[in-house]
Amino acid sequence: MSAQVRDCDICIVGNGAVGKAAALGFAQAGLRVSLLCAPGSGSSAVIPGSAEWDVRVYALNHVAHDLLSSLKVWDALDQARVAPVSAMQVQGGGIDAGKLGFDAYGAHVNELAWIIEDKNLSQALDTALRFAQNLTLVSGRAQALSVQPDAAQVVLDDGSSIRASLVIGADGAQSWVRGACDIGLDYRSYNQQGVVSNFECAKPHHGVAHQWFVQEQGIIALLPLPGNRVSLVWSAPDALAETLLREPLSALVERLMPYCGEVLGALQPVLPEAIKAFPLRLIRPHSMIAERVALVGDAAHAVHPLAGHGMNLGFADVVDLLKVIKEKEAHRDCGDARLLGRYQRARKEEVMLMLATTDGLARLFASDLTPLRTIRDLGLNLLDRLPVIKNKLIAHAMGK
Repeated sequence: MSAQVRDCDICIVGNGAVGKAAALGFAQAGLRVSLLCAPGSGSSAVIPGSAEWDVRVYALNHVAHDLLSSLKVWDALDQARVAPVSAMQVQGGGIDAGKLGFDAYGAHVNELAWIIEDKNLSQALDTALRFAQNLTLVSGRAQALSVQPDAAQVVLDDGSSIRASLVIGADGAQSWVRGACDIGLDYRSYNQQGVVSNFECAKPHHGVAHQWFVQEQGIIALLPLPGNRVSLVWSAPDALAETLLREPLSALVERLMPYCGEVLGALQPVLPEAIKAFPLRLIRPHSMIAERVALVGDAAHAVHPLAGHGMNLGFADVVDLLKVIKEKEAHRDCGDARLLGRYQRARKEEVMLMLATTDGLARLFASDLTPLRTIRDLGLNLLDRLPVIKNKLIAHAMGK
């Protein structure tokens, strides 16, 4: 067993998109960074011009766009596979229920968001990582975390270790770092799965994202992809999700047509046909920090995807943590308790608001009680007629 000890300023555990962005940000700021990746966890590249489309996509807002641009990652994306969102149409309850619309023109921007495949984003980040200075990629699994007054040490499964002023947990909803710090959390399953797939649509989508709240069937979202393609994200109750996964995609199309047929026309599965699902849950850790540890991304919060902001929250974590450490006093190191306290305070309001909003909406629209259904539909119609309030909601969603 090796007893090698790697010294650095920041050790990042987890190599998802948020962890990679954090690694790039701190390395480009001149700090020595070690990014710990599980063996064999490299991303699959998107082949330019390939007909195969990733079913896992993200709706990135302006905060994410600006961060990725500053890291020189945005321009490395395959832009032919990035779809700008010009408007969003939300419909509550049944097909004839309340409606709410947002558009880029009303928000005084060119795009509300951008839809990007997971593989496209990962490939661009991986390309940037290969050229980054001050950055070491370490393959291994964390086994133990110990904290001393001046540093934290992550021990790996091969006996080696990484010693850093700050350890960043970017290792997802089941975060090992969070558990090693004994940070408690509030957890609740929504008893739903996010069912995802891609379709060709007969009518042009014009960059409009559509969302339908359909009571006991969950929440259906169809997001624009380049060309006449859309990406489905159906937050479906577990039993329905299992049915959707078993059925042929032609049956899924039949289920979708009553909602989207008028605006998108007939749907055809994008070839090769693919459908996946992932569990939906609320995770609210009692703290985003511990001694010489900061959590980012799903390790720090997991929200319902109805607003499409899980990844955006993670990138905003990186933005605020970078800002705090870049502006630190000369006598403080990266893991100083005061700096971590500033980071937690900077994130508290936005994270709590998003957790409360998505959870509240998920509960509200899951209810089939007639009085609640009537109130929420009236609320959507009223909000659609209040441009000042609506524009504030749009600005918040964009991160403006």
